[in-house]
Amino acid sequence: MTTTDIRRTIDAVWRIEAARLVASLVRMVRDVGLAEEVAQDALVAALERWPKVGIPDNPGAWLMATAKRRAIDRIRHTRMAAGKAQDIVADLEAAQDAAPDPDAGLDDQIGDDLLSLMFTACHPLLSTEARAALALRLLGGLTTGEIARAFLVAEPTMAQRIVRAKRTLADAGVSFEVPHGAELGQRLPSVLEVIYLIFNEGYAATSGDDWIRPQLCEEAMRLGRILAELAPGEPEVHGLVALMEIQASRFAARTDANGAPVLLLDQNRGQWDHLLIRRGLAALARADALGEAAGPYRLQAAIAACHARAGEAEETDWVRIAALYEALAQLTPSPVVELNRAVAIGFAFGPAAGLAHLEPLSNEATLKNYHLLPSVRGDMLEKLGRLDEARAEFLRGAELTQNAREKALLLARARQGQTG
Repeated sequence: MTTTDIRRTIDAVWRIEAARLVASLVRMVRDVGLAEEVAQDALVAALERWPKVGIPDNPGAWLMATAKRRAIDRIRHTRMAAGKAQDIVADLEAAQDAAPDPDAGLDDQIGDDLLSLMFTACHPLLSTEARAALALRLLGGLTTGEIARAFLVAEPTMAQRIVRAKRTLADAGVSFEVPHGAELGQRLPSVLEVIYLIFNEGYAATSGDDWIRPQLCEEAMRLGRILAELAPGEPEVHGLVALMEIQASRFAARTDANGAPVLLLDQNRGQWDHLLIRRGLAALARADALGEAAGPYRLQAAIAACHARAGEAEETDWVRIAALYEALAQLTPSPVVELNRAVAIGFAFGPAAGLAHLEPLSNEATLKNYHLLPSVRGDMLEKLGRLDEARAEFLRGAELTQNAREKALLLARARQGQTG
């Protein structure tokens, strides 16, 4: 293998093993920051050694053994209380002596560690932005630079955000464990929120020049699938996986050859990924089979399924979609849900009905600078033939959006209304 091939292999191994490596180390050293540091030390050692001696037969076990040695060295040189340091070192040395099984897969211990790491990284003590960054760092194996580029912030800013998050967890003495009983129900939404936030930022970027950032979506779906494997009895987990799979199925059709956005009803459905649709529908069926009342992710997945099942845009069951949005509004009332409900009502019962449902939202403070409100209003006004009003709304939406692609689309619609 060439040096380039080995480097690519190391990158691939790291993406596969990083989360499990950090998760196991956190359990052993009882500190998220230290666990990540020694895992990174192991990666650096691999980058230095493997090009010289070749890839080991079990790369994951090699990384783990190296990280444990680095952890022992670091702990012995810290100023931790002597008793605590001795306990941790003893645990690490015992683990170091245990011979790794080359054929071992995601066993129960690793599964518990990964689930614990998810709940730790997504602890509600942290801000949503910090949770997302820490999850991508610890569970996704992304570098600080990659995370910063994904969220369009400076790398030093993202580095500070991650450091503060780890320090907050350490200072609060957050335990590294999977919550149980009522606490699990309280903590799970925080994890799901972070995964879906990561997905959404990739699916429809809030700023920048690109409308889609597939890497973020792929990381979110990977995290969702891991969580579904580790928590198979949680219907909302399967609901979130279903929602992401079905939405991701539209990637190829969501932009044209120049990267410009293509709206849902204008997309070539032959370009949709039907494997992802089948996987999404299967995940939704698993959620429904658990028999509990539908939560917000299952309801949104059911809405996405209505679109996925329609071979043509004209076949979309908008009446059912409007009913699902009504149920979602009752469960998690918000102006954004009502905005989407207005769109569904407009398609199901006509643009005048949709516009009537939309009007009260104009006074919502949370939507004051939300570009989709004037965008949707403009669409409905255009359908009613009120072209001058529609044009003004499209221009307003273009002013509010921070995404260059979306701005161009709205300006084009404004020009179309002017010439139409």
